[in-house]
Amino acid sequence: QVQLVDSGGGLVQAGGSLRLSCAASGRTFSNYAMAWFRQTPGKDRSIVAAINWSGSSTYYADSVKGRFTISRDNAKNTVYLQMNSLKPEDTAVYYCAAANARTMVVGPRTLYAYWGQGTQVTVSS
Repeated sequence: QVQLVDSGGGLVQAGGSLRLSCAASGRTFSNYAMAWFRQTPGKDRSIVAAINWSGSSTYYADSVKGRFTISRDNAKNTVYLQMNSLKPEDTAVYYCAAANARTMVVGPRTLYAYWGQGTQVTVSS
């Protein structure tokens, strides 16, 4: 089992940047594919970006492609989400997640076994 702690959220103006971090502990971090999801009130949690165990494969939702970058540092047991050119519609609670797989996993939240506690990102217009 792996434990995940999200951090880095906050309030930023439109056009600004934030970097989210997710620190993992427990089992060997490189055994897990990772992802970032986000959720707004009344809506289901949706995938934003995903990455395989080594960082060689990544996926981005169309809404964030070209603005967000997912990366990982297996030596530090950490996955990151660099968010640039933020828009008010990016406002959400962001969660990191780990899947029981090394290959990249793209799909609904049910494919992911472990979750961070979430970090709020608010983008003002």
